Amino acid sequence: MFHLTKTNNRGALAEDRSASHNFGGNNLKDITLPELGWQEFFADQQPDTEFTVGRVILQHKYLYRVVGVDGEFLAEPTGKFTFEATAKKDFPAVGDWVMMTTYPHEGKAMIHGILERKSAFVRQAARQSGSLKTENQIVASNVDFVFIVQSLNDDFNLRRLERYLLLAYESKAIPIIILTKRDLCEDLEAKLQAVDLITFESIPVIAVDNISKKGLEDVQKLITTGTTVALLGSSGVGKSTLLNALMGTDVAATGGIREDDSKGRHTTTHRELFMLPNGGLVIDTPGMRELQLTGDDSMLDSTFGDIEVLIAGCRFNNCMHGNEPGCKINEALDDGSLDYDRFSSYQKLQRELAYQNKRQRQNEMLQEKRSQKRRK
Repeated sequence: MFHLTKTNNRGALAEDRSASHNFGGNNLKDITLPELGWQEFFADQQPDTEFTVGRVILQHKYLYRVVGVDGEFLAEPTGKFTFEATAKKDFPAVGDWVMMTTYPHEGKAMIHGILERKSAFVRQAARQSGSLKTENQIVASNVDFVFIVQSLNDDFNLRRLERYLLLAYESKAIPIIILTKRDLCEDLEAKLQAVDLITFESIPVIAVDNISKKGLEDVQKLITTGTTVALLGSSGVGKSTLLNALMGTDVAATGGIREDDSKGRHTTTHRELFMLPNGGLVIDTPGMRELQLTGDDSMLDSTFGDIEVLIAGCRFNNCMHGNEPGCKINEALDDGSLDYDRFSSYQKLQRELAYQNKRQRQNEMLQEKRSQKRRK
């Protein structure tokens, strides 16, 4: 693998050519596009034949590691590409397929464009203090499965899991819940039942012990040759440990458990795509301390469909679920068929989406006013 270091103020990366081209321990000499995750969806876009197609495996600001049938390249966008990009999401992300011109003798490439994404896990980037502007950030793209990783120790949190599920459904990838550190869990069955209650048993849930490897085989079966998964979760839930177990070697740094709060230590600092020994592809991501939502109220349907059905059954269309007669929400809360914490989570997420959409509209209006002034 190449060794990546900063070399100047632009954040350029220096190459350590002491090692041959390889990708997750796999030699790239005979690699094919399908082994990199190429699918008919991308082939149908008919990229310009004058360019080489490659997949982004590592991002560092505006420089990228890209792998194709001709090997691995250090790539950057062309001036035209950069000029036409108007937001962060317009730039390549790990997992993207890009069109590039390669310079094999230098190990360099220029990126001319990005193929349409089949799926993308998106979160809202942190807003600068005092700014109305919000931007969507692509965490991982073109993934077949989103592995939502959560630990079974004291950091287990159903409300956080609901938030990840919302964004996973929006990504157009298939969500899978991976529960780690089962060796530290004394009430495994209770936690599995709690997860089933918020997913209606519609999502596969796998409990893994990274030490004894229990459950690991079930995870491996999902990641076949050419299949791409993204490991997503909070800091310290065991994503890096899981990746190392899947790789069969230590490719990611890991941290122990803090004794004061049972939380793991943050170790992954960037997004990177790895190829497993069996040919599967895994995108490792840093833990996300904040996971702000993007979209509108309709995205709540996928995770809170049970609540949406109850609301539709209320006597009044504008029911506020307070003291109104015929409120199906209150009936469900009273008889215990709806968990109060789950409904509170729904209301909180609903308010958050409404607030963010309001801020976004304000920003769009501000931008339009500025554009009108410039035209005058």
